[in-house]
Amino acid sequence: MIGRADLSDNKLAFDSKSLDGLKQSAKDNSPESIKAAAKQFEALFMNMMLKSMRQAGGQDGPFDSEQTRTYTSMLDQQLSQSMANRGIGLADALVRQLTNNAVSQALQTDDATAGNGVGISGSIAGNARGISSYLDNLKFEQQPAAAAKTSFSGPAHVREFQEKLSADAEAASKATGIPAKFMLGQAALESGWGRREIKTIDGSTSHNIFGMKATSKWKGKTVDAVTTEYVNGVAYRKVEKFKAYDSYADAFKDYAKLLTKNPRYENVIANAKDATSFAVGLQKAGYATDPQYANKLTKIIKQTLST
Repeated sequence: MIGRADLSDNKLAFDSKSLDGLKQSAKDNSPESIKAAAKQFEALFMNMMLKSMRQAGGQDGPFDSEQTRTYTSMLDQQLSQSMANRGIGLADALVRQLTNNAVSQALQTDDATAGNGVGISGSIAGNARGISSYLDNLKFEQQPAAAAKTSFSGPAHVREFQEKLSADAEAASKATGIPAKFMLGQAALESGWGRREIKTIDGSTSHNIFGMKATSKWKGKTVDAVTTEYVNGVAYRKVEKFKAYDSYADAFKDYAKLLTKNPRYENVIANAKDATSFAVGLQKAGYATDPQYANKLTKIIKQTLST
């Protein structure tokens, strides 16, 4: 646990004002800037490691949201600074490397040049100018993730749904040519904005937000769930076998594969630039038996996702 002294005495590793101070120090040719930047680099390395560990563990629990992920990211930044202050040896190695380079460059400088003030101090100054450039890049890279994301509007559950799945939708859009918003609309319709996702027997999510049924050709995991099917306009409740995925990204990939590889959906792809044609095409291709499926999907895409 981070103590109170850690939080009050040390600036965040990626604090904008702190980086500006380091950059100014580098411009002033201060040798201390090499040590400071090396420490920042060590903190950056620790932050990347923490981020990778969290991604490997998954953050799709029932209490996870964009807000919890934002605060987790802030915590990881502070943790990485605290760990870098204690040191794992990376910063010291960088300082030795940069200092040795400076000394080596100075020794190769002739006496006349050294007499004009170049020598070791000049070489360290060159390193400091390089550090200044590095700090510019570090400041750019470490802008809060939320600032780089698209800002969504509308009700809270709609914003959260888009924030959670927009990256996967964009990837599927590149593979299919279908606008990401259209696919997000269909995922929202099938899963009730993520609130009616198909659950596995232990209560965890199957990540199947497109209601994809498991046919005999499917070799992956499956889950049984009750669904509503329409026969001649009459609704019937029945148990069907559905696909289960390891992640939402896998669900989008499988969905993209279905639409691009199955001849039934050729017209859907061809008319995907228009929301209404996309929705009608899906219904005609037999994606769903609900006679109002196209109308419901069109409304979500044009109204809810456009607010």
